[in-house]
Amino acid sequence: MPSSTVHRLQAAAFAAACALACAQAARAQIYAGTGEGGSIVLSNHASDAAPTLLVAGDPVPRPVQVPPAAASAPAPVRPRAAPRDLAPEIRDAARRYALPEALLTAVVAVESGFDPKAVSRRGAKGLMQLMPATARRFGVRDVFAVRENLHGGAAYLRVLIDQFDNDVTLALAAYNAGEGAVLRAGRRLPDYPETRDYVARVLAQAPLR
Repeated sequence: MPSSTVHRLQAAAFAAACALACAQAARAQIYAGTGEGGSIVLSNHASDAAPTLLVAGDPVPRPVQVPPAAASAPAPVRPRAAPRDLAPEIRDAARRYALPEALLTAVVAVESGFDPKAVSRRGAKGLMQLMPATARRFGVRDVFAVRENLHGGAAYLRVLIDQFDNDVTLALAAYNAGEGAVLRAGRRLPDYPETRDYVARVLAQAPLR
């Protein structure tokens, strides 16, 4: 095999390895192609020069905007800070699922009062008060394990925010009453006093206004 061909293959392999490493670090998509003289072309978008998708990146979630608390929200409300041992775990879960830390903290405060062993009358458990079906859906094996519960609940909240077009009010309503309740209400806040109170309390706890 001619040395020039070997060098081109080595260069291509090195470029692909670099592209893969960069894409994994930045979670970006990489397209590849061959230019003049057999050179390797890399790009973050498809083009005639780089038509082949080499690495598929993850979609970037839209920033979450938390609306002001409703006029009917409990007042005055002083947002509760997470205990020192839980704050880093909440921060990590919020970053992992692109959620405002204050929002996730508010959900935990209202759901469980920061009690990892909390159990509701309906069988919801842990910091994020996961029902058994929700825990299974998001791969939570130990609902009383702080990290597992937080990440399961944060993942579910992220799914709901995306499902309801970044509408935090509807996402919170769905977290409390279920996705079906919000859909049956015509993608509006269901007329359930408990759910309306829940949404108001969470928004009042999130100091983002």
